[in-house]
Amino acid sequence: MAATATQVVLDTPAPEFRLPATDGKTYALDDVAGERGTVVVFICNHCPYVKAVIDRMVSDARALMSESVGFAAICSNDAASYHYFGRFIHAVAFR
Repeated sequence: MAATATQVVLDTPAPEFRLPATDGKTYALDDVAGERGTVVVFICNHCPYVKAVIDRMVSDARALMSESVGFAAICSNDAASYHYFGRFIHAVAFR
């Protein structure tokens, strides 16, 4: 875990990434980027806050995506250790 946080300035270009997903695919920034911008959130599927806001997050993500804003939720949990993670993601799929 990072010991200190760094401030990120708005409009800072996102770094390139390639991450595996629960659907068996690998996604890069270009796969999720939207024409009018991109939102990237970092979530934890067993966090009480995430559980409390996930329906709103999905609704907001769909609204943004309909306006050509890309949306990606990244979870750093180990899918093998948190076996219910795949069910969680598919239940709240942003597609």
